[in-house]
Amino acid sequence: MTKEIQGYLTAMNEMREQVKSLLEGLPQEALDWRPIEGEGELATNSLGAMVSHLAGSAMFLIKEIIGGQPIHRDREGEFATRRANASTLEARLDEALKTVGEVLAPLREDQMEEDRKYRDRTAKVRWILVHIIEHTGQHLGHMQLTRQLWLARNRK
Repeated sequence: MTKEIQGYLTAMNEMREQVKSLLEGLPQEALDWRPIEGEGELATNSLGAMVSHLAGSAMFLIKEIIGGQPIHRDREGEFATRRANASTLEARLDEALKTVGEVLAPLREDQMEEDRKYRDRTAKVRWILVHIIEHTGQHLGHMQLTRQLWLARNRK
């Protein structure tokens, strides 16, 4: 495994652990709670939905886009996640990171510059890996705020 790939995996693992820590000690109700219910741009997602989405997105980008193995992702289903307990959500994250490692480990340095079809454009493998980290960081922030709002709401 190249040092570059090891660096990406280390960052992804650290972020996974941060996400898992946000689930600790919360009741089931908290994992399904959405600060702003409804549809549209002002609606928010639950912690459970965001964890499912992060795992699904990573699996899609790594296994299907980089690895070329169709996974038949249900993106809408990720956001509809309800009643998944913390252990189940953590297992999804663990499985996604395991898959990331399995797909990336054999990649050579020159393969990092290969093009992959992603959405409506072409992206380099390296860009996709950076995008996964960026995407995870964005949702990690959402999750931190959601947890804070839940805790503040339930202190009363």
